[in-house]
Amino acid sequence: MAVDEKSIKEAIEQLKKDSKKRNFTQTFDFIINLKNLDFKKPEQQIDLYVQLHYSKGRPSKICALAGPELQPQAEKIFEKTIPQHEFQNFSKDKKIAKKLAGEFNFFVAQANIMPQIATAFGKVFGPKRKMPNPKAGCVVPPNANLKPLYDKLQKTVRLYAKEKPLIQVPVGSESMDEKEIIDNVKSIYDQLLHHLPLEKNNIKNVMLKLTMSKPVIIK
Repeated sequence: MAVDEKSIKEAIEQLKKDSKKRNFTQTFDFIINLKNLDFKKPEQQIDLYVQLHYSKGRPSKICALAGPELQPQAEKIFEKTIPQHEFQNFSKDKKIAKKLAGEFNFFVAQANIMPQIATAFGKVFGPKRKMPNPKAGCVVPPNANLKPLYDKLQKTVRLYAKEKPLIQVPVGSESMDEKEIIDNVKSIYDQLLHHLPLEKNNIKNVMLKLTMSKPVIIK
């Protein structure tokens, strides 16, 4: 199956037409149902980050786990910064570590203190897939320039399928231009194909939905 501009546009228009007016701006989610994959084989598991050309429709909240070198800069850029001397509070209390994991989309780590970060946060962040990930560019040197990373993560989505053959990611909002949403959908679809062993034959169907709507199949 192929995903072309016309079919995505038709799905967007149908969702807009059928959707009730809400008192907030809804997000478009792109849903990919997969097939013929054996997740017991690591090479058939999906875990990749895709950088989009446009906003994904809702902001990413980002937290820095920083040593003294990055802390001052991180505090100006990210929504939250946890300095190294406070890590022990989170290793002592799993509840606050779980709350933190739930609040943020990405965690950025200073590379030279990764062992301390793993000790303090690993047991909670690991199962929740929230550990700072080098694939997303989230493990940085002590002299890193953080603003470009912050901007990049605002347009980054993670495609993950290791337990269930389903991927669902935000691709825009009702207030965005249709062309931007279409571009985001195509970027995700095209990059995912390159990571599937049978490419299009591993895709059962693809759908689009609004926050409060039922999914519409992209035909």
